[in-house]
Amino acid sequence: MKNKFGISKNVFILGLVSFFNDVASEMIYPLVPIFLTGILGAPVAIVGLIEGIAESTASILKVISGWLSDKWRKRKPFVVAGYSFSAISKILLSLAFSWPFVLIARFIDRFGKGTRTSARDALIAESSETSVRGRSFG
Repeated sequence: MKNKFGISKNVFILGLVSFFNDVASEMIYPLVPIFLTGILGAPVAIVGLIEGIAESTASILKVISGWLSDKWRKRKPFVVAGYSFSAISKILLSLAFSWPFVLIARFIDRFGKGTRTSARDALIAESSETSVRGRSFG
């Protein structure tokens, strides 16, 4: 089923989920360095360590999860798991009482991002006709 823009239901739903996840992330994560240094008293180097570990995790997992999703020809389990990890991480971050707890929450968030991204993009491509594939990706 396609809507008036020619995109499939899968693409529309993935777009909404991605939008709301990104809004939640962009409201929270710019405040993490201030929270770490100002509230939890963590050194500035810890902020870099946490972000380095988090982003490295996402980058490495994009390759691994993409390969697995191609091999198994399963996309949705990776996408659902990835968005679930990201949602859980935001709850954990709200409970953080020390910088290691923030590290765990950020690791889980980026684990989710790394798990879902390649499979989500493949699912969007597979759910789109060639003529509207660019529009499907935004």
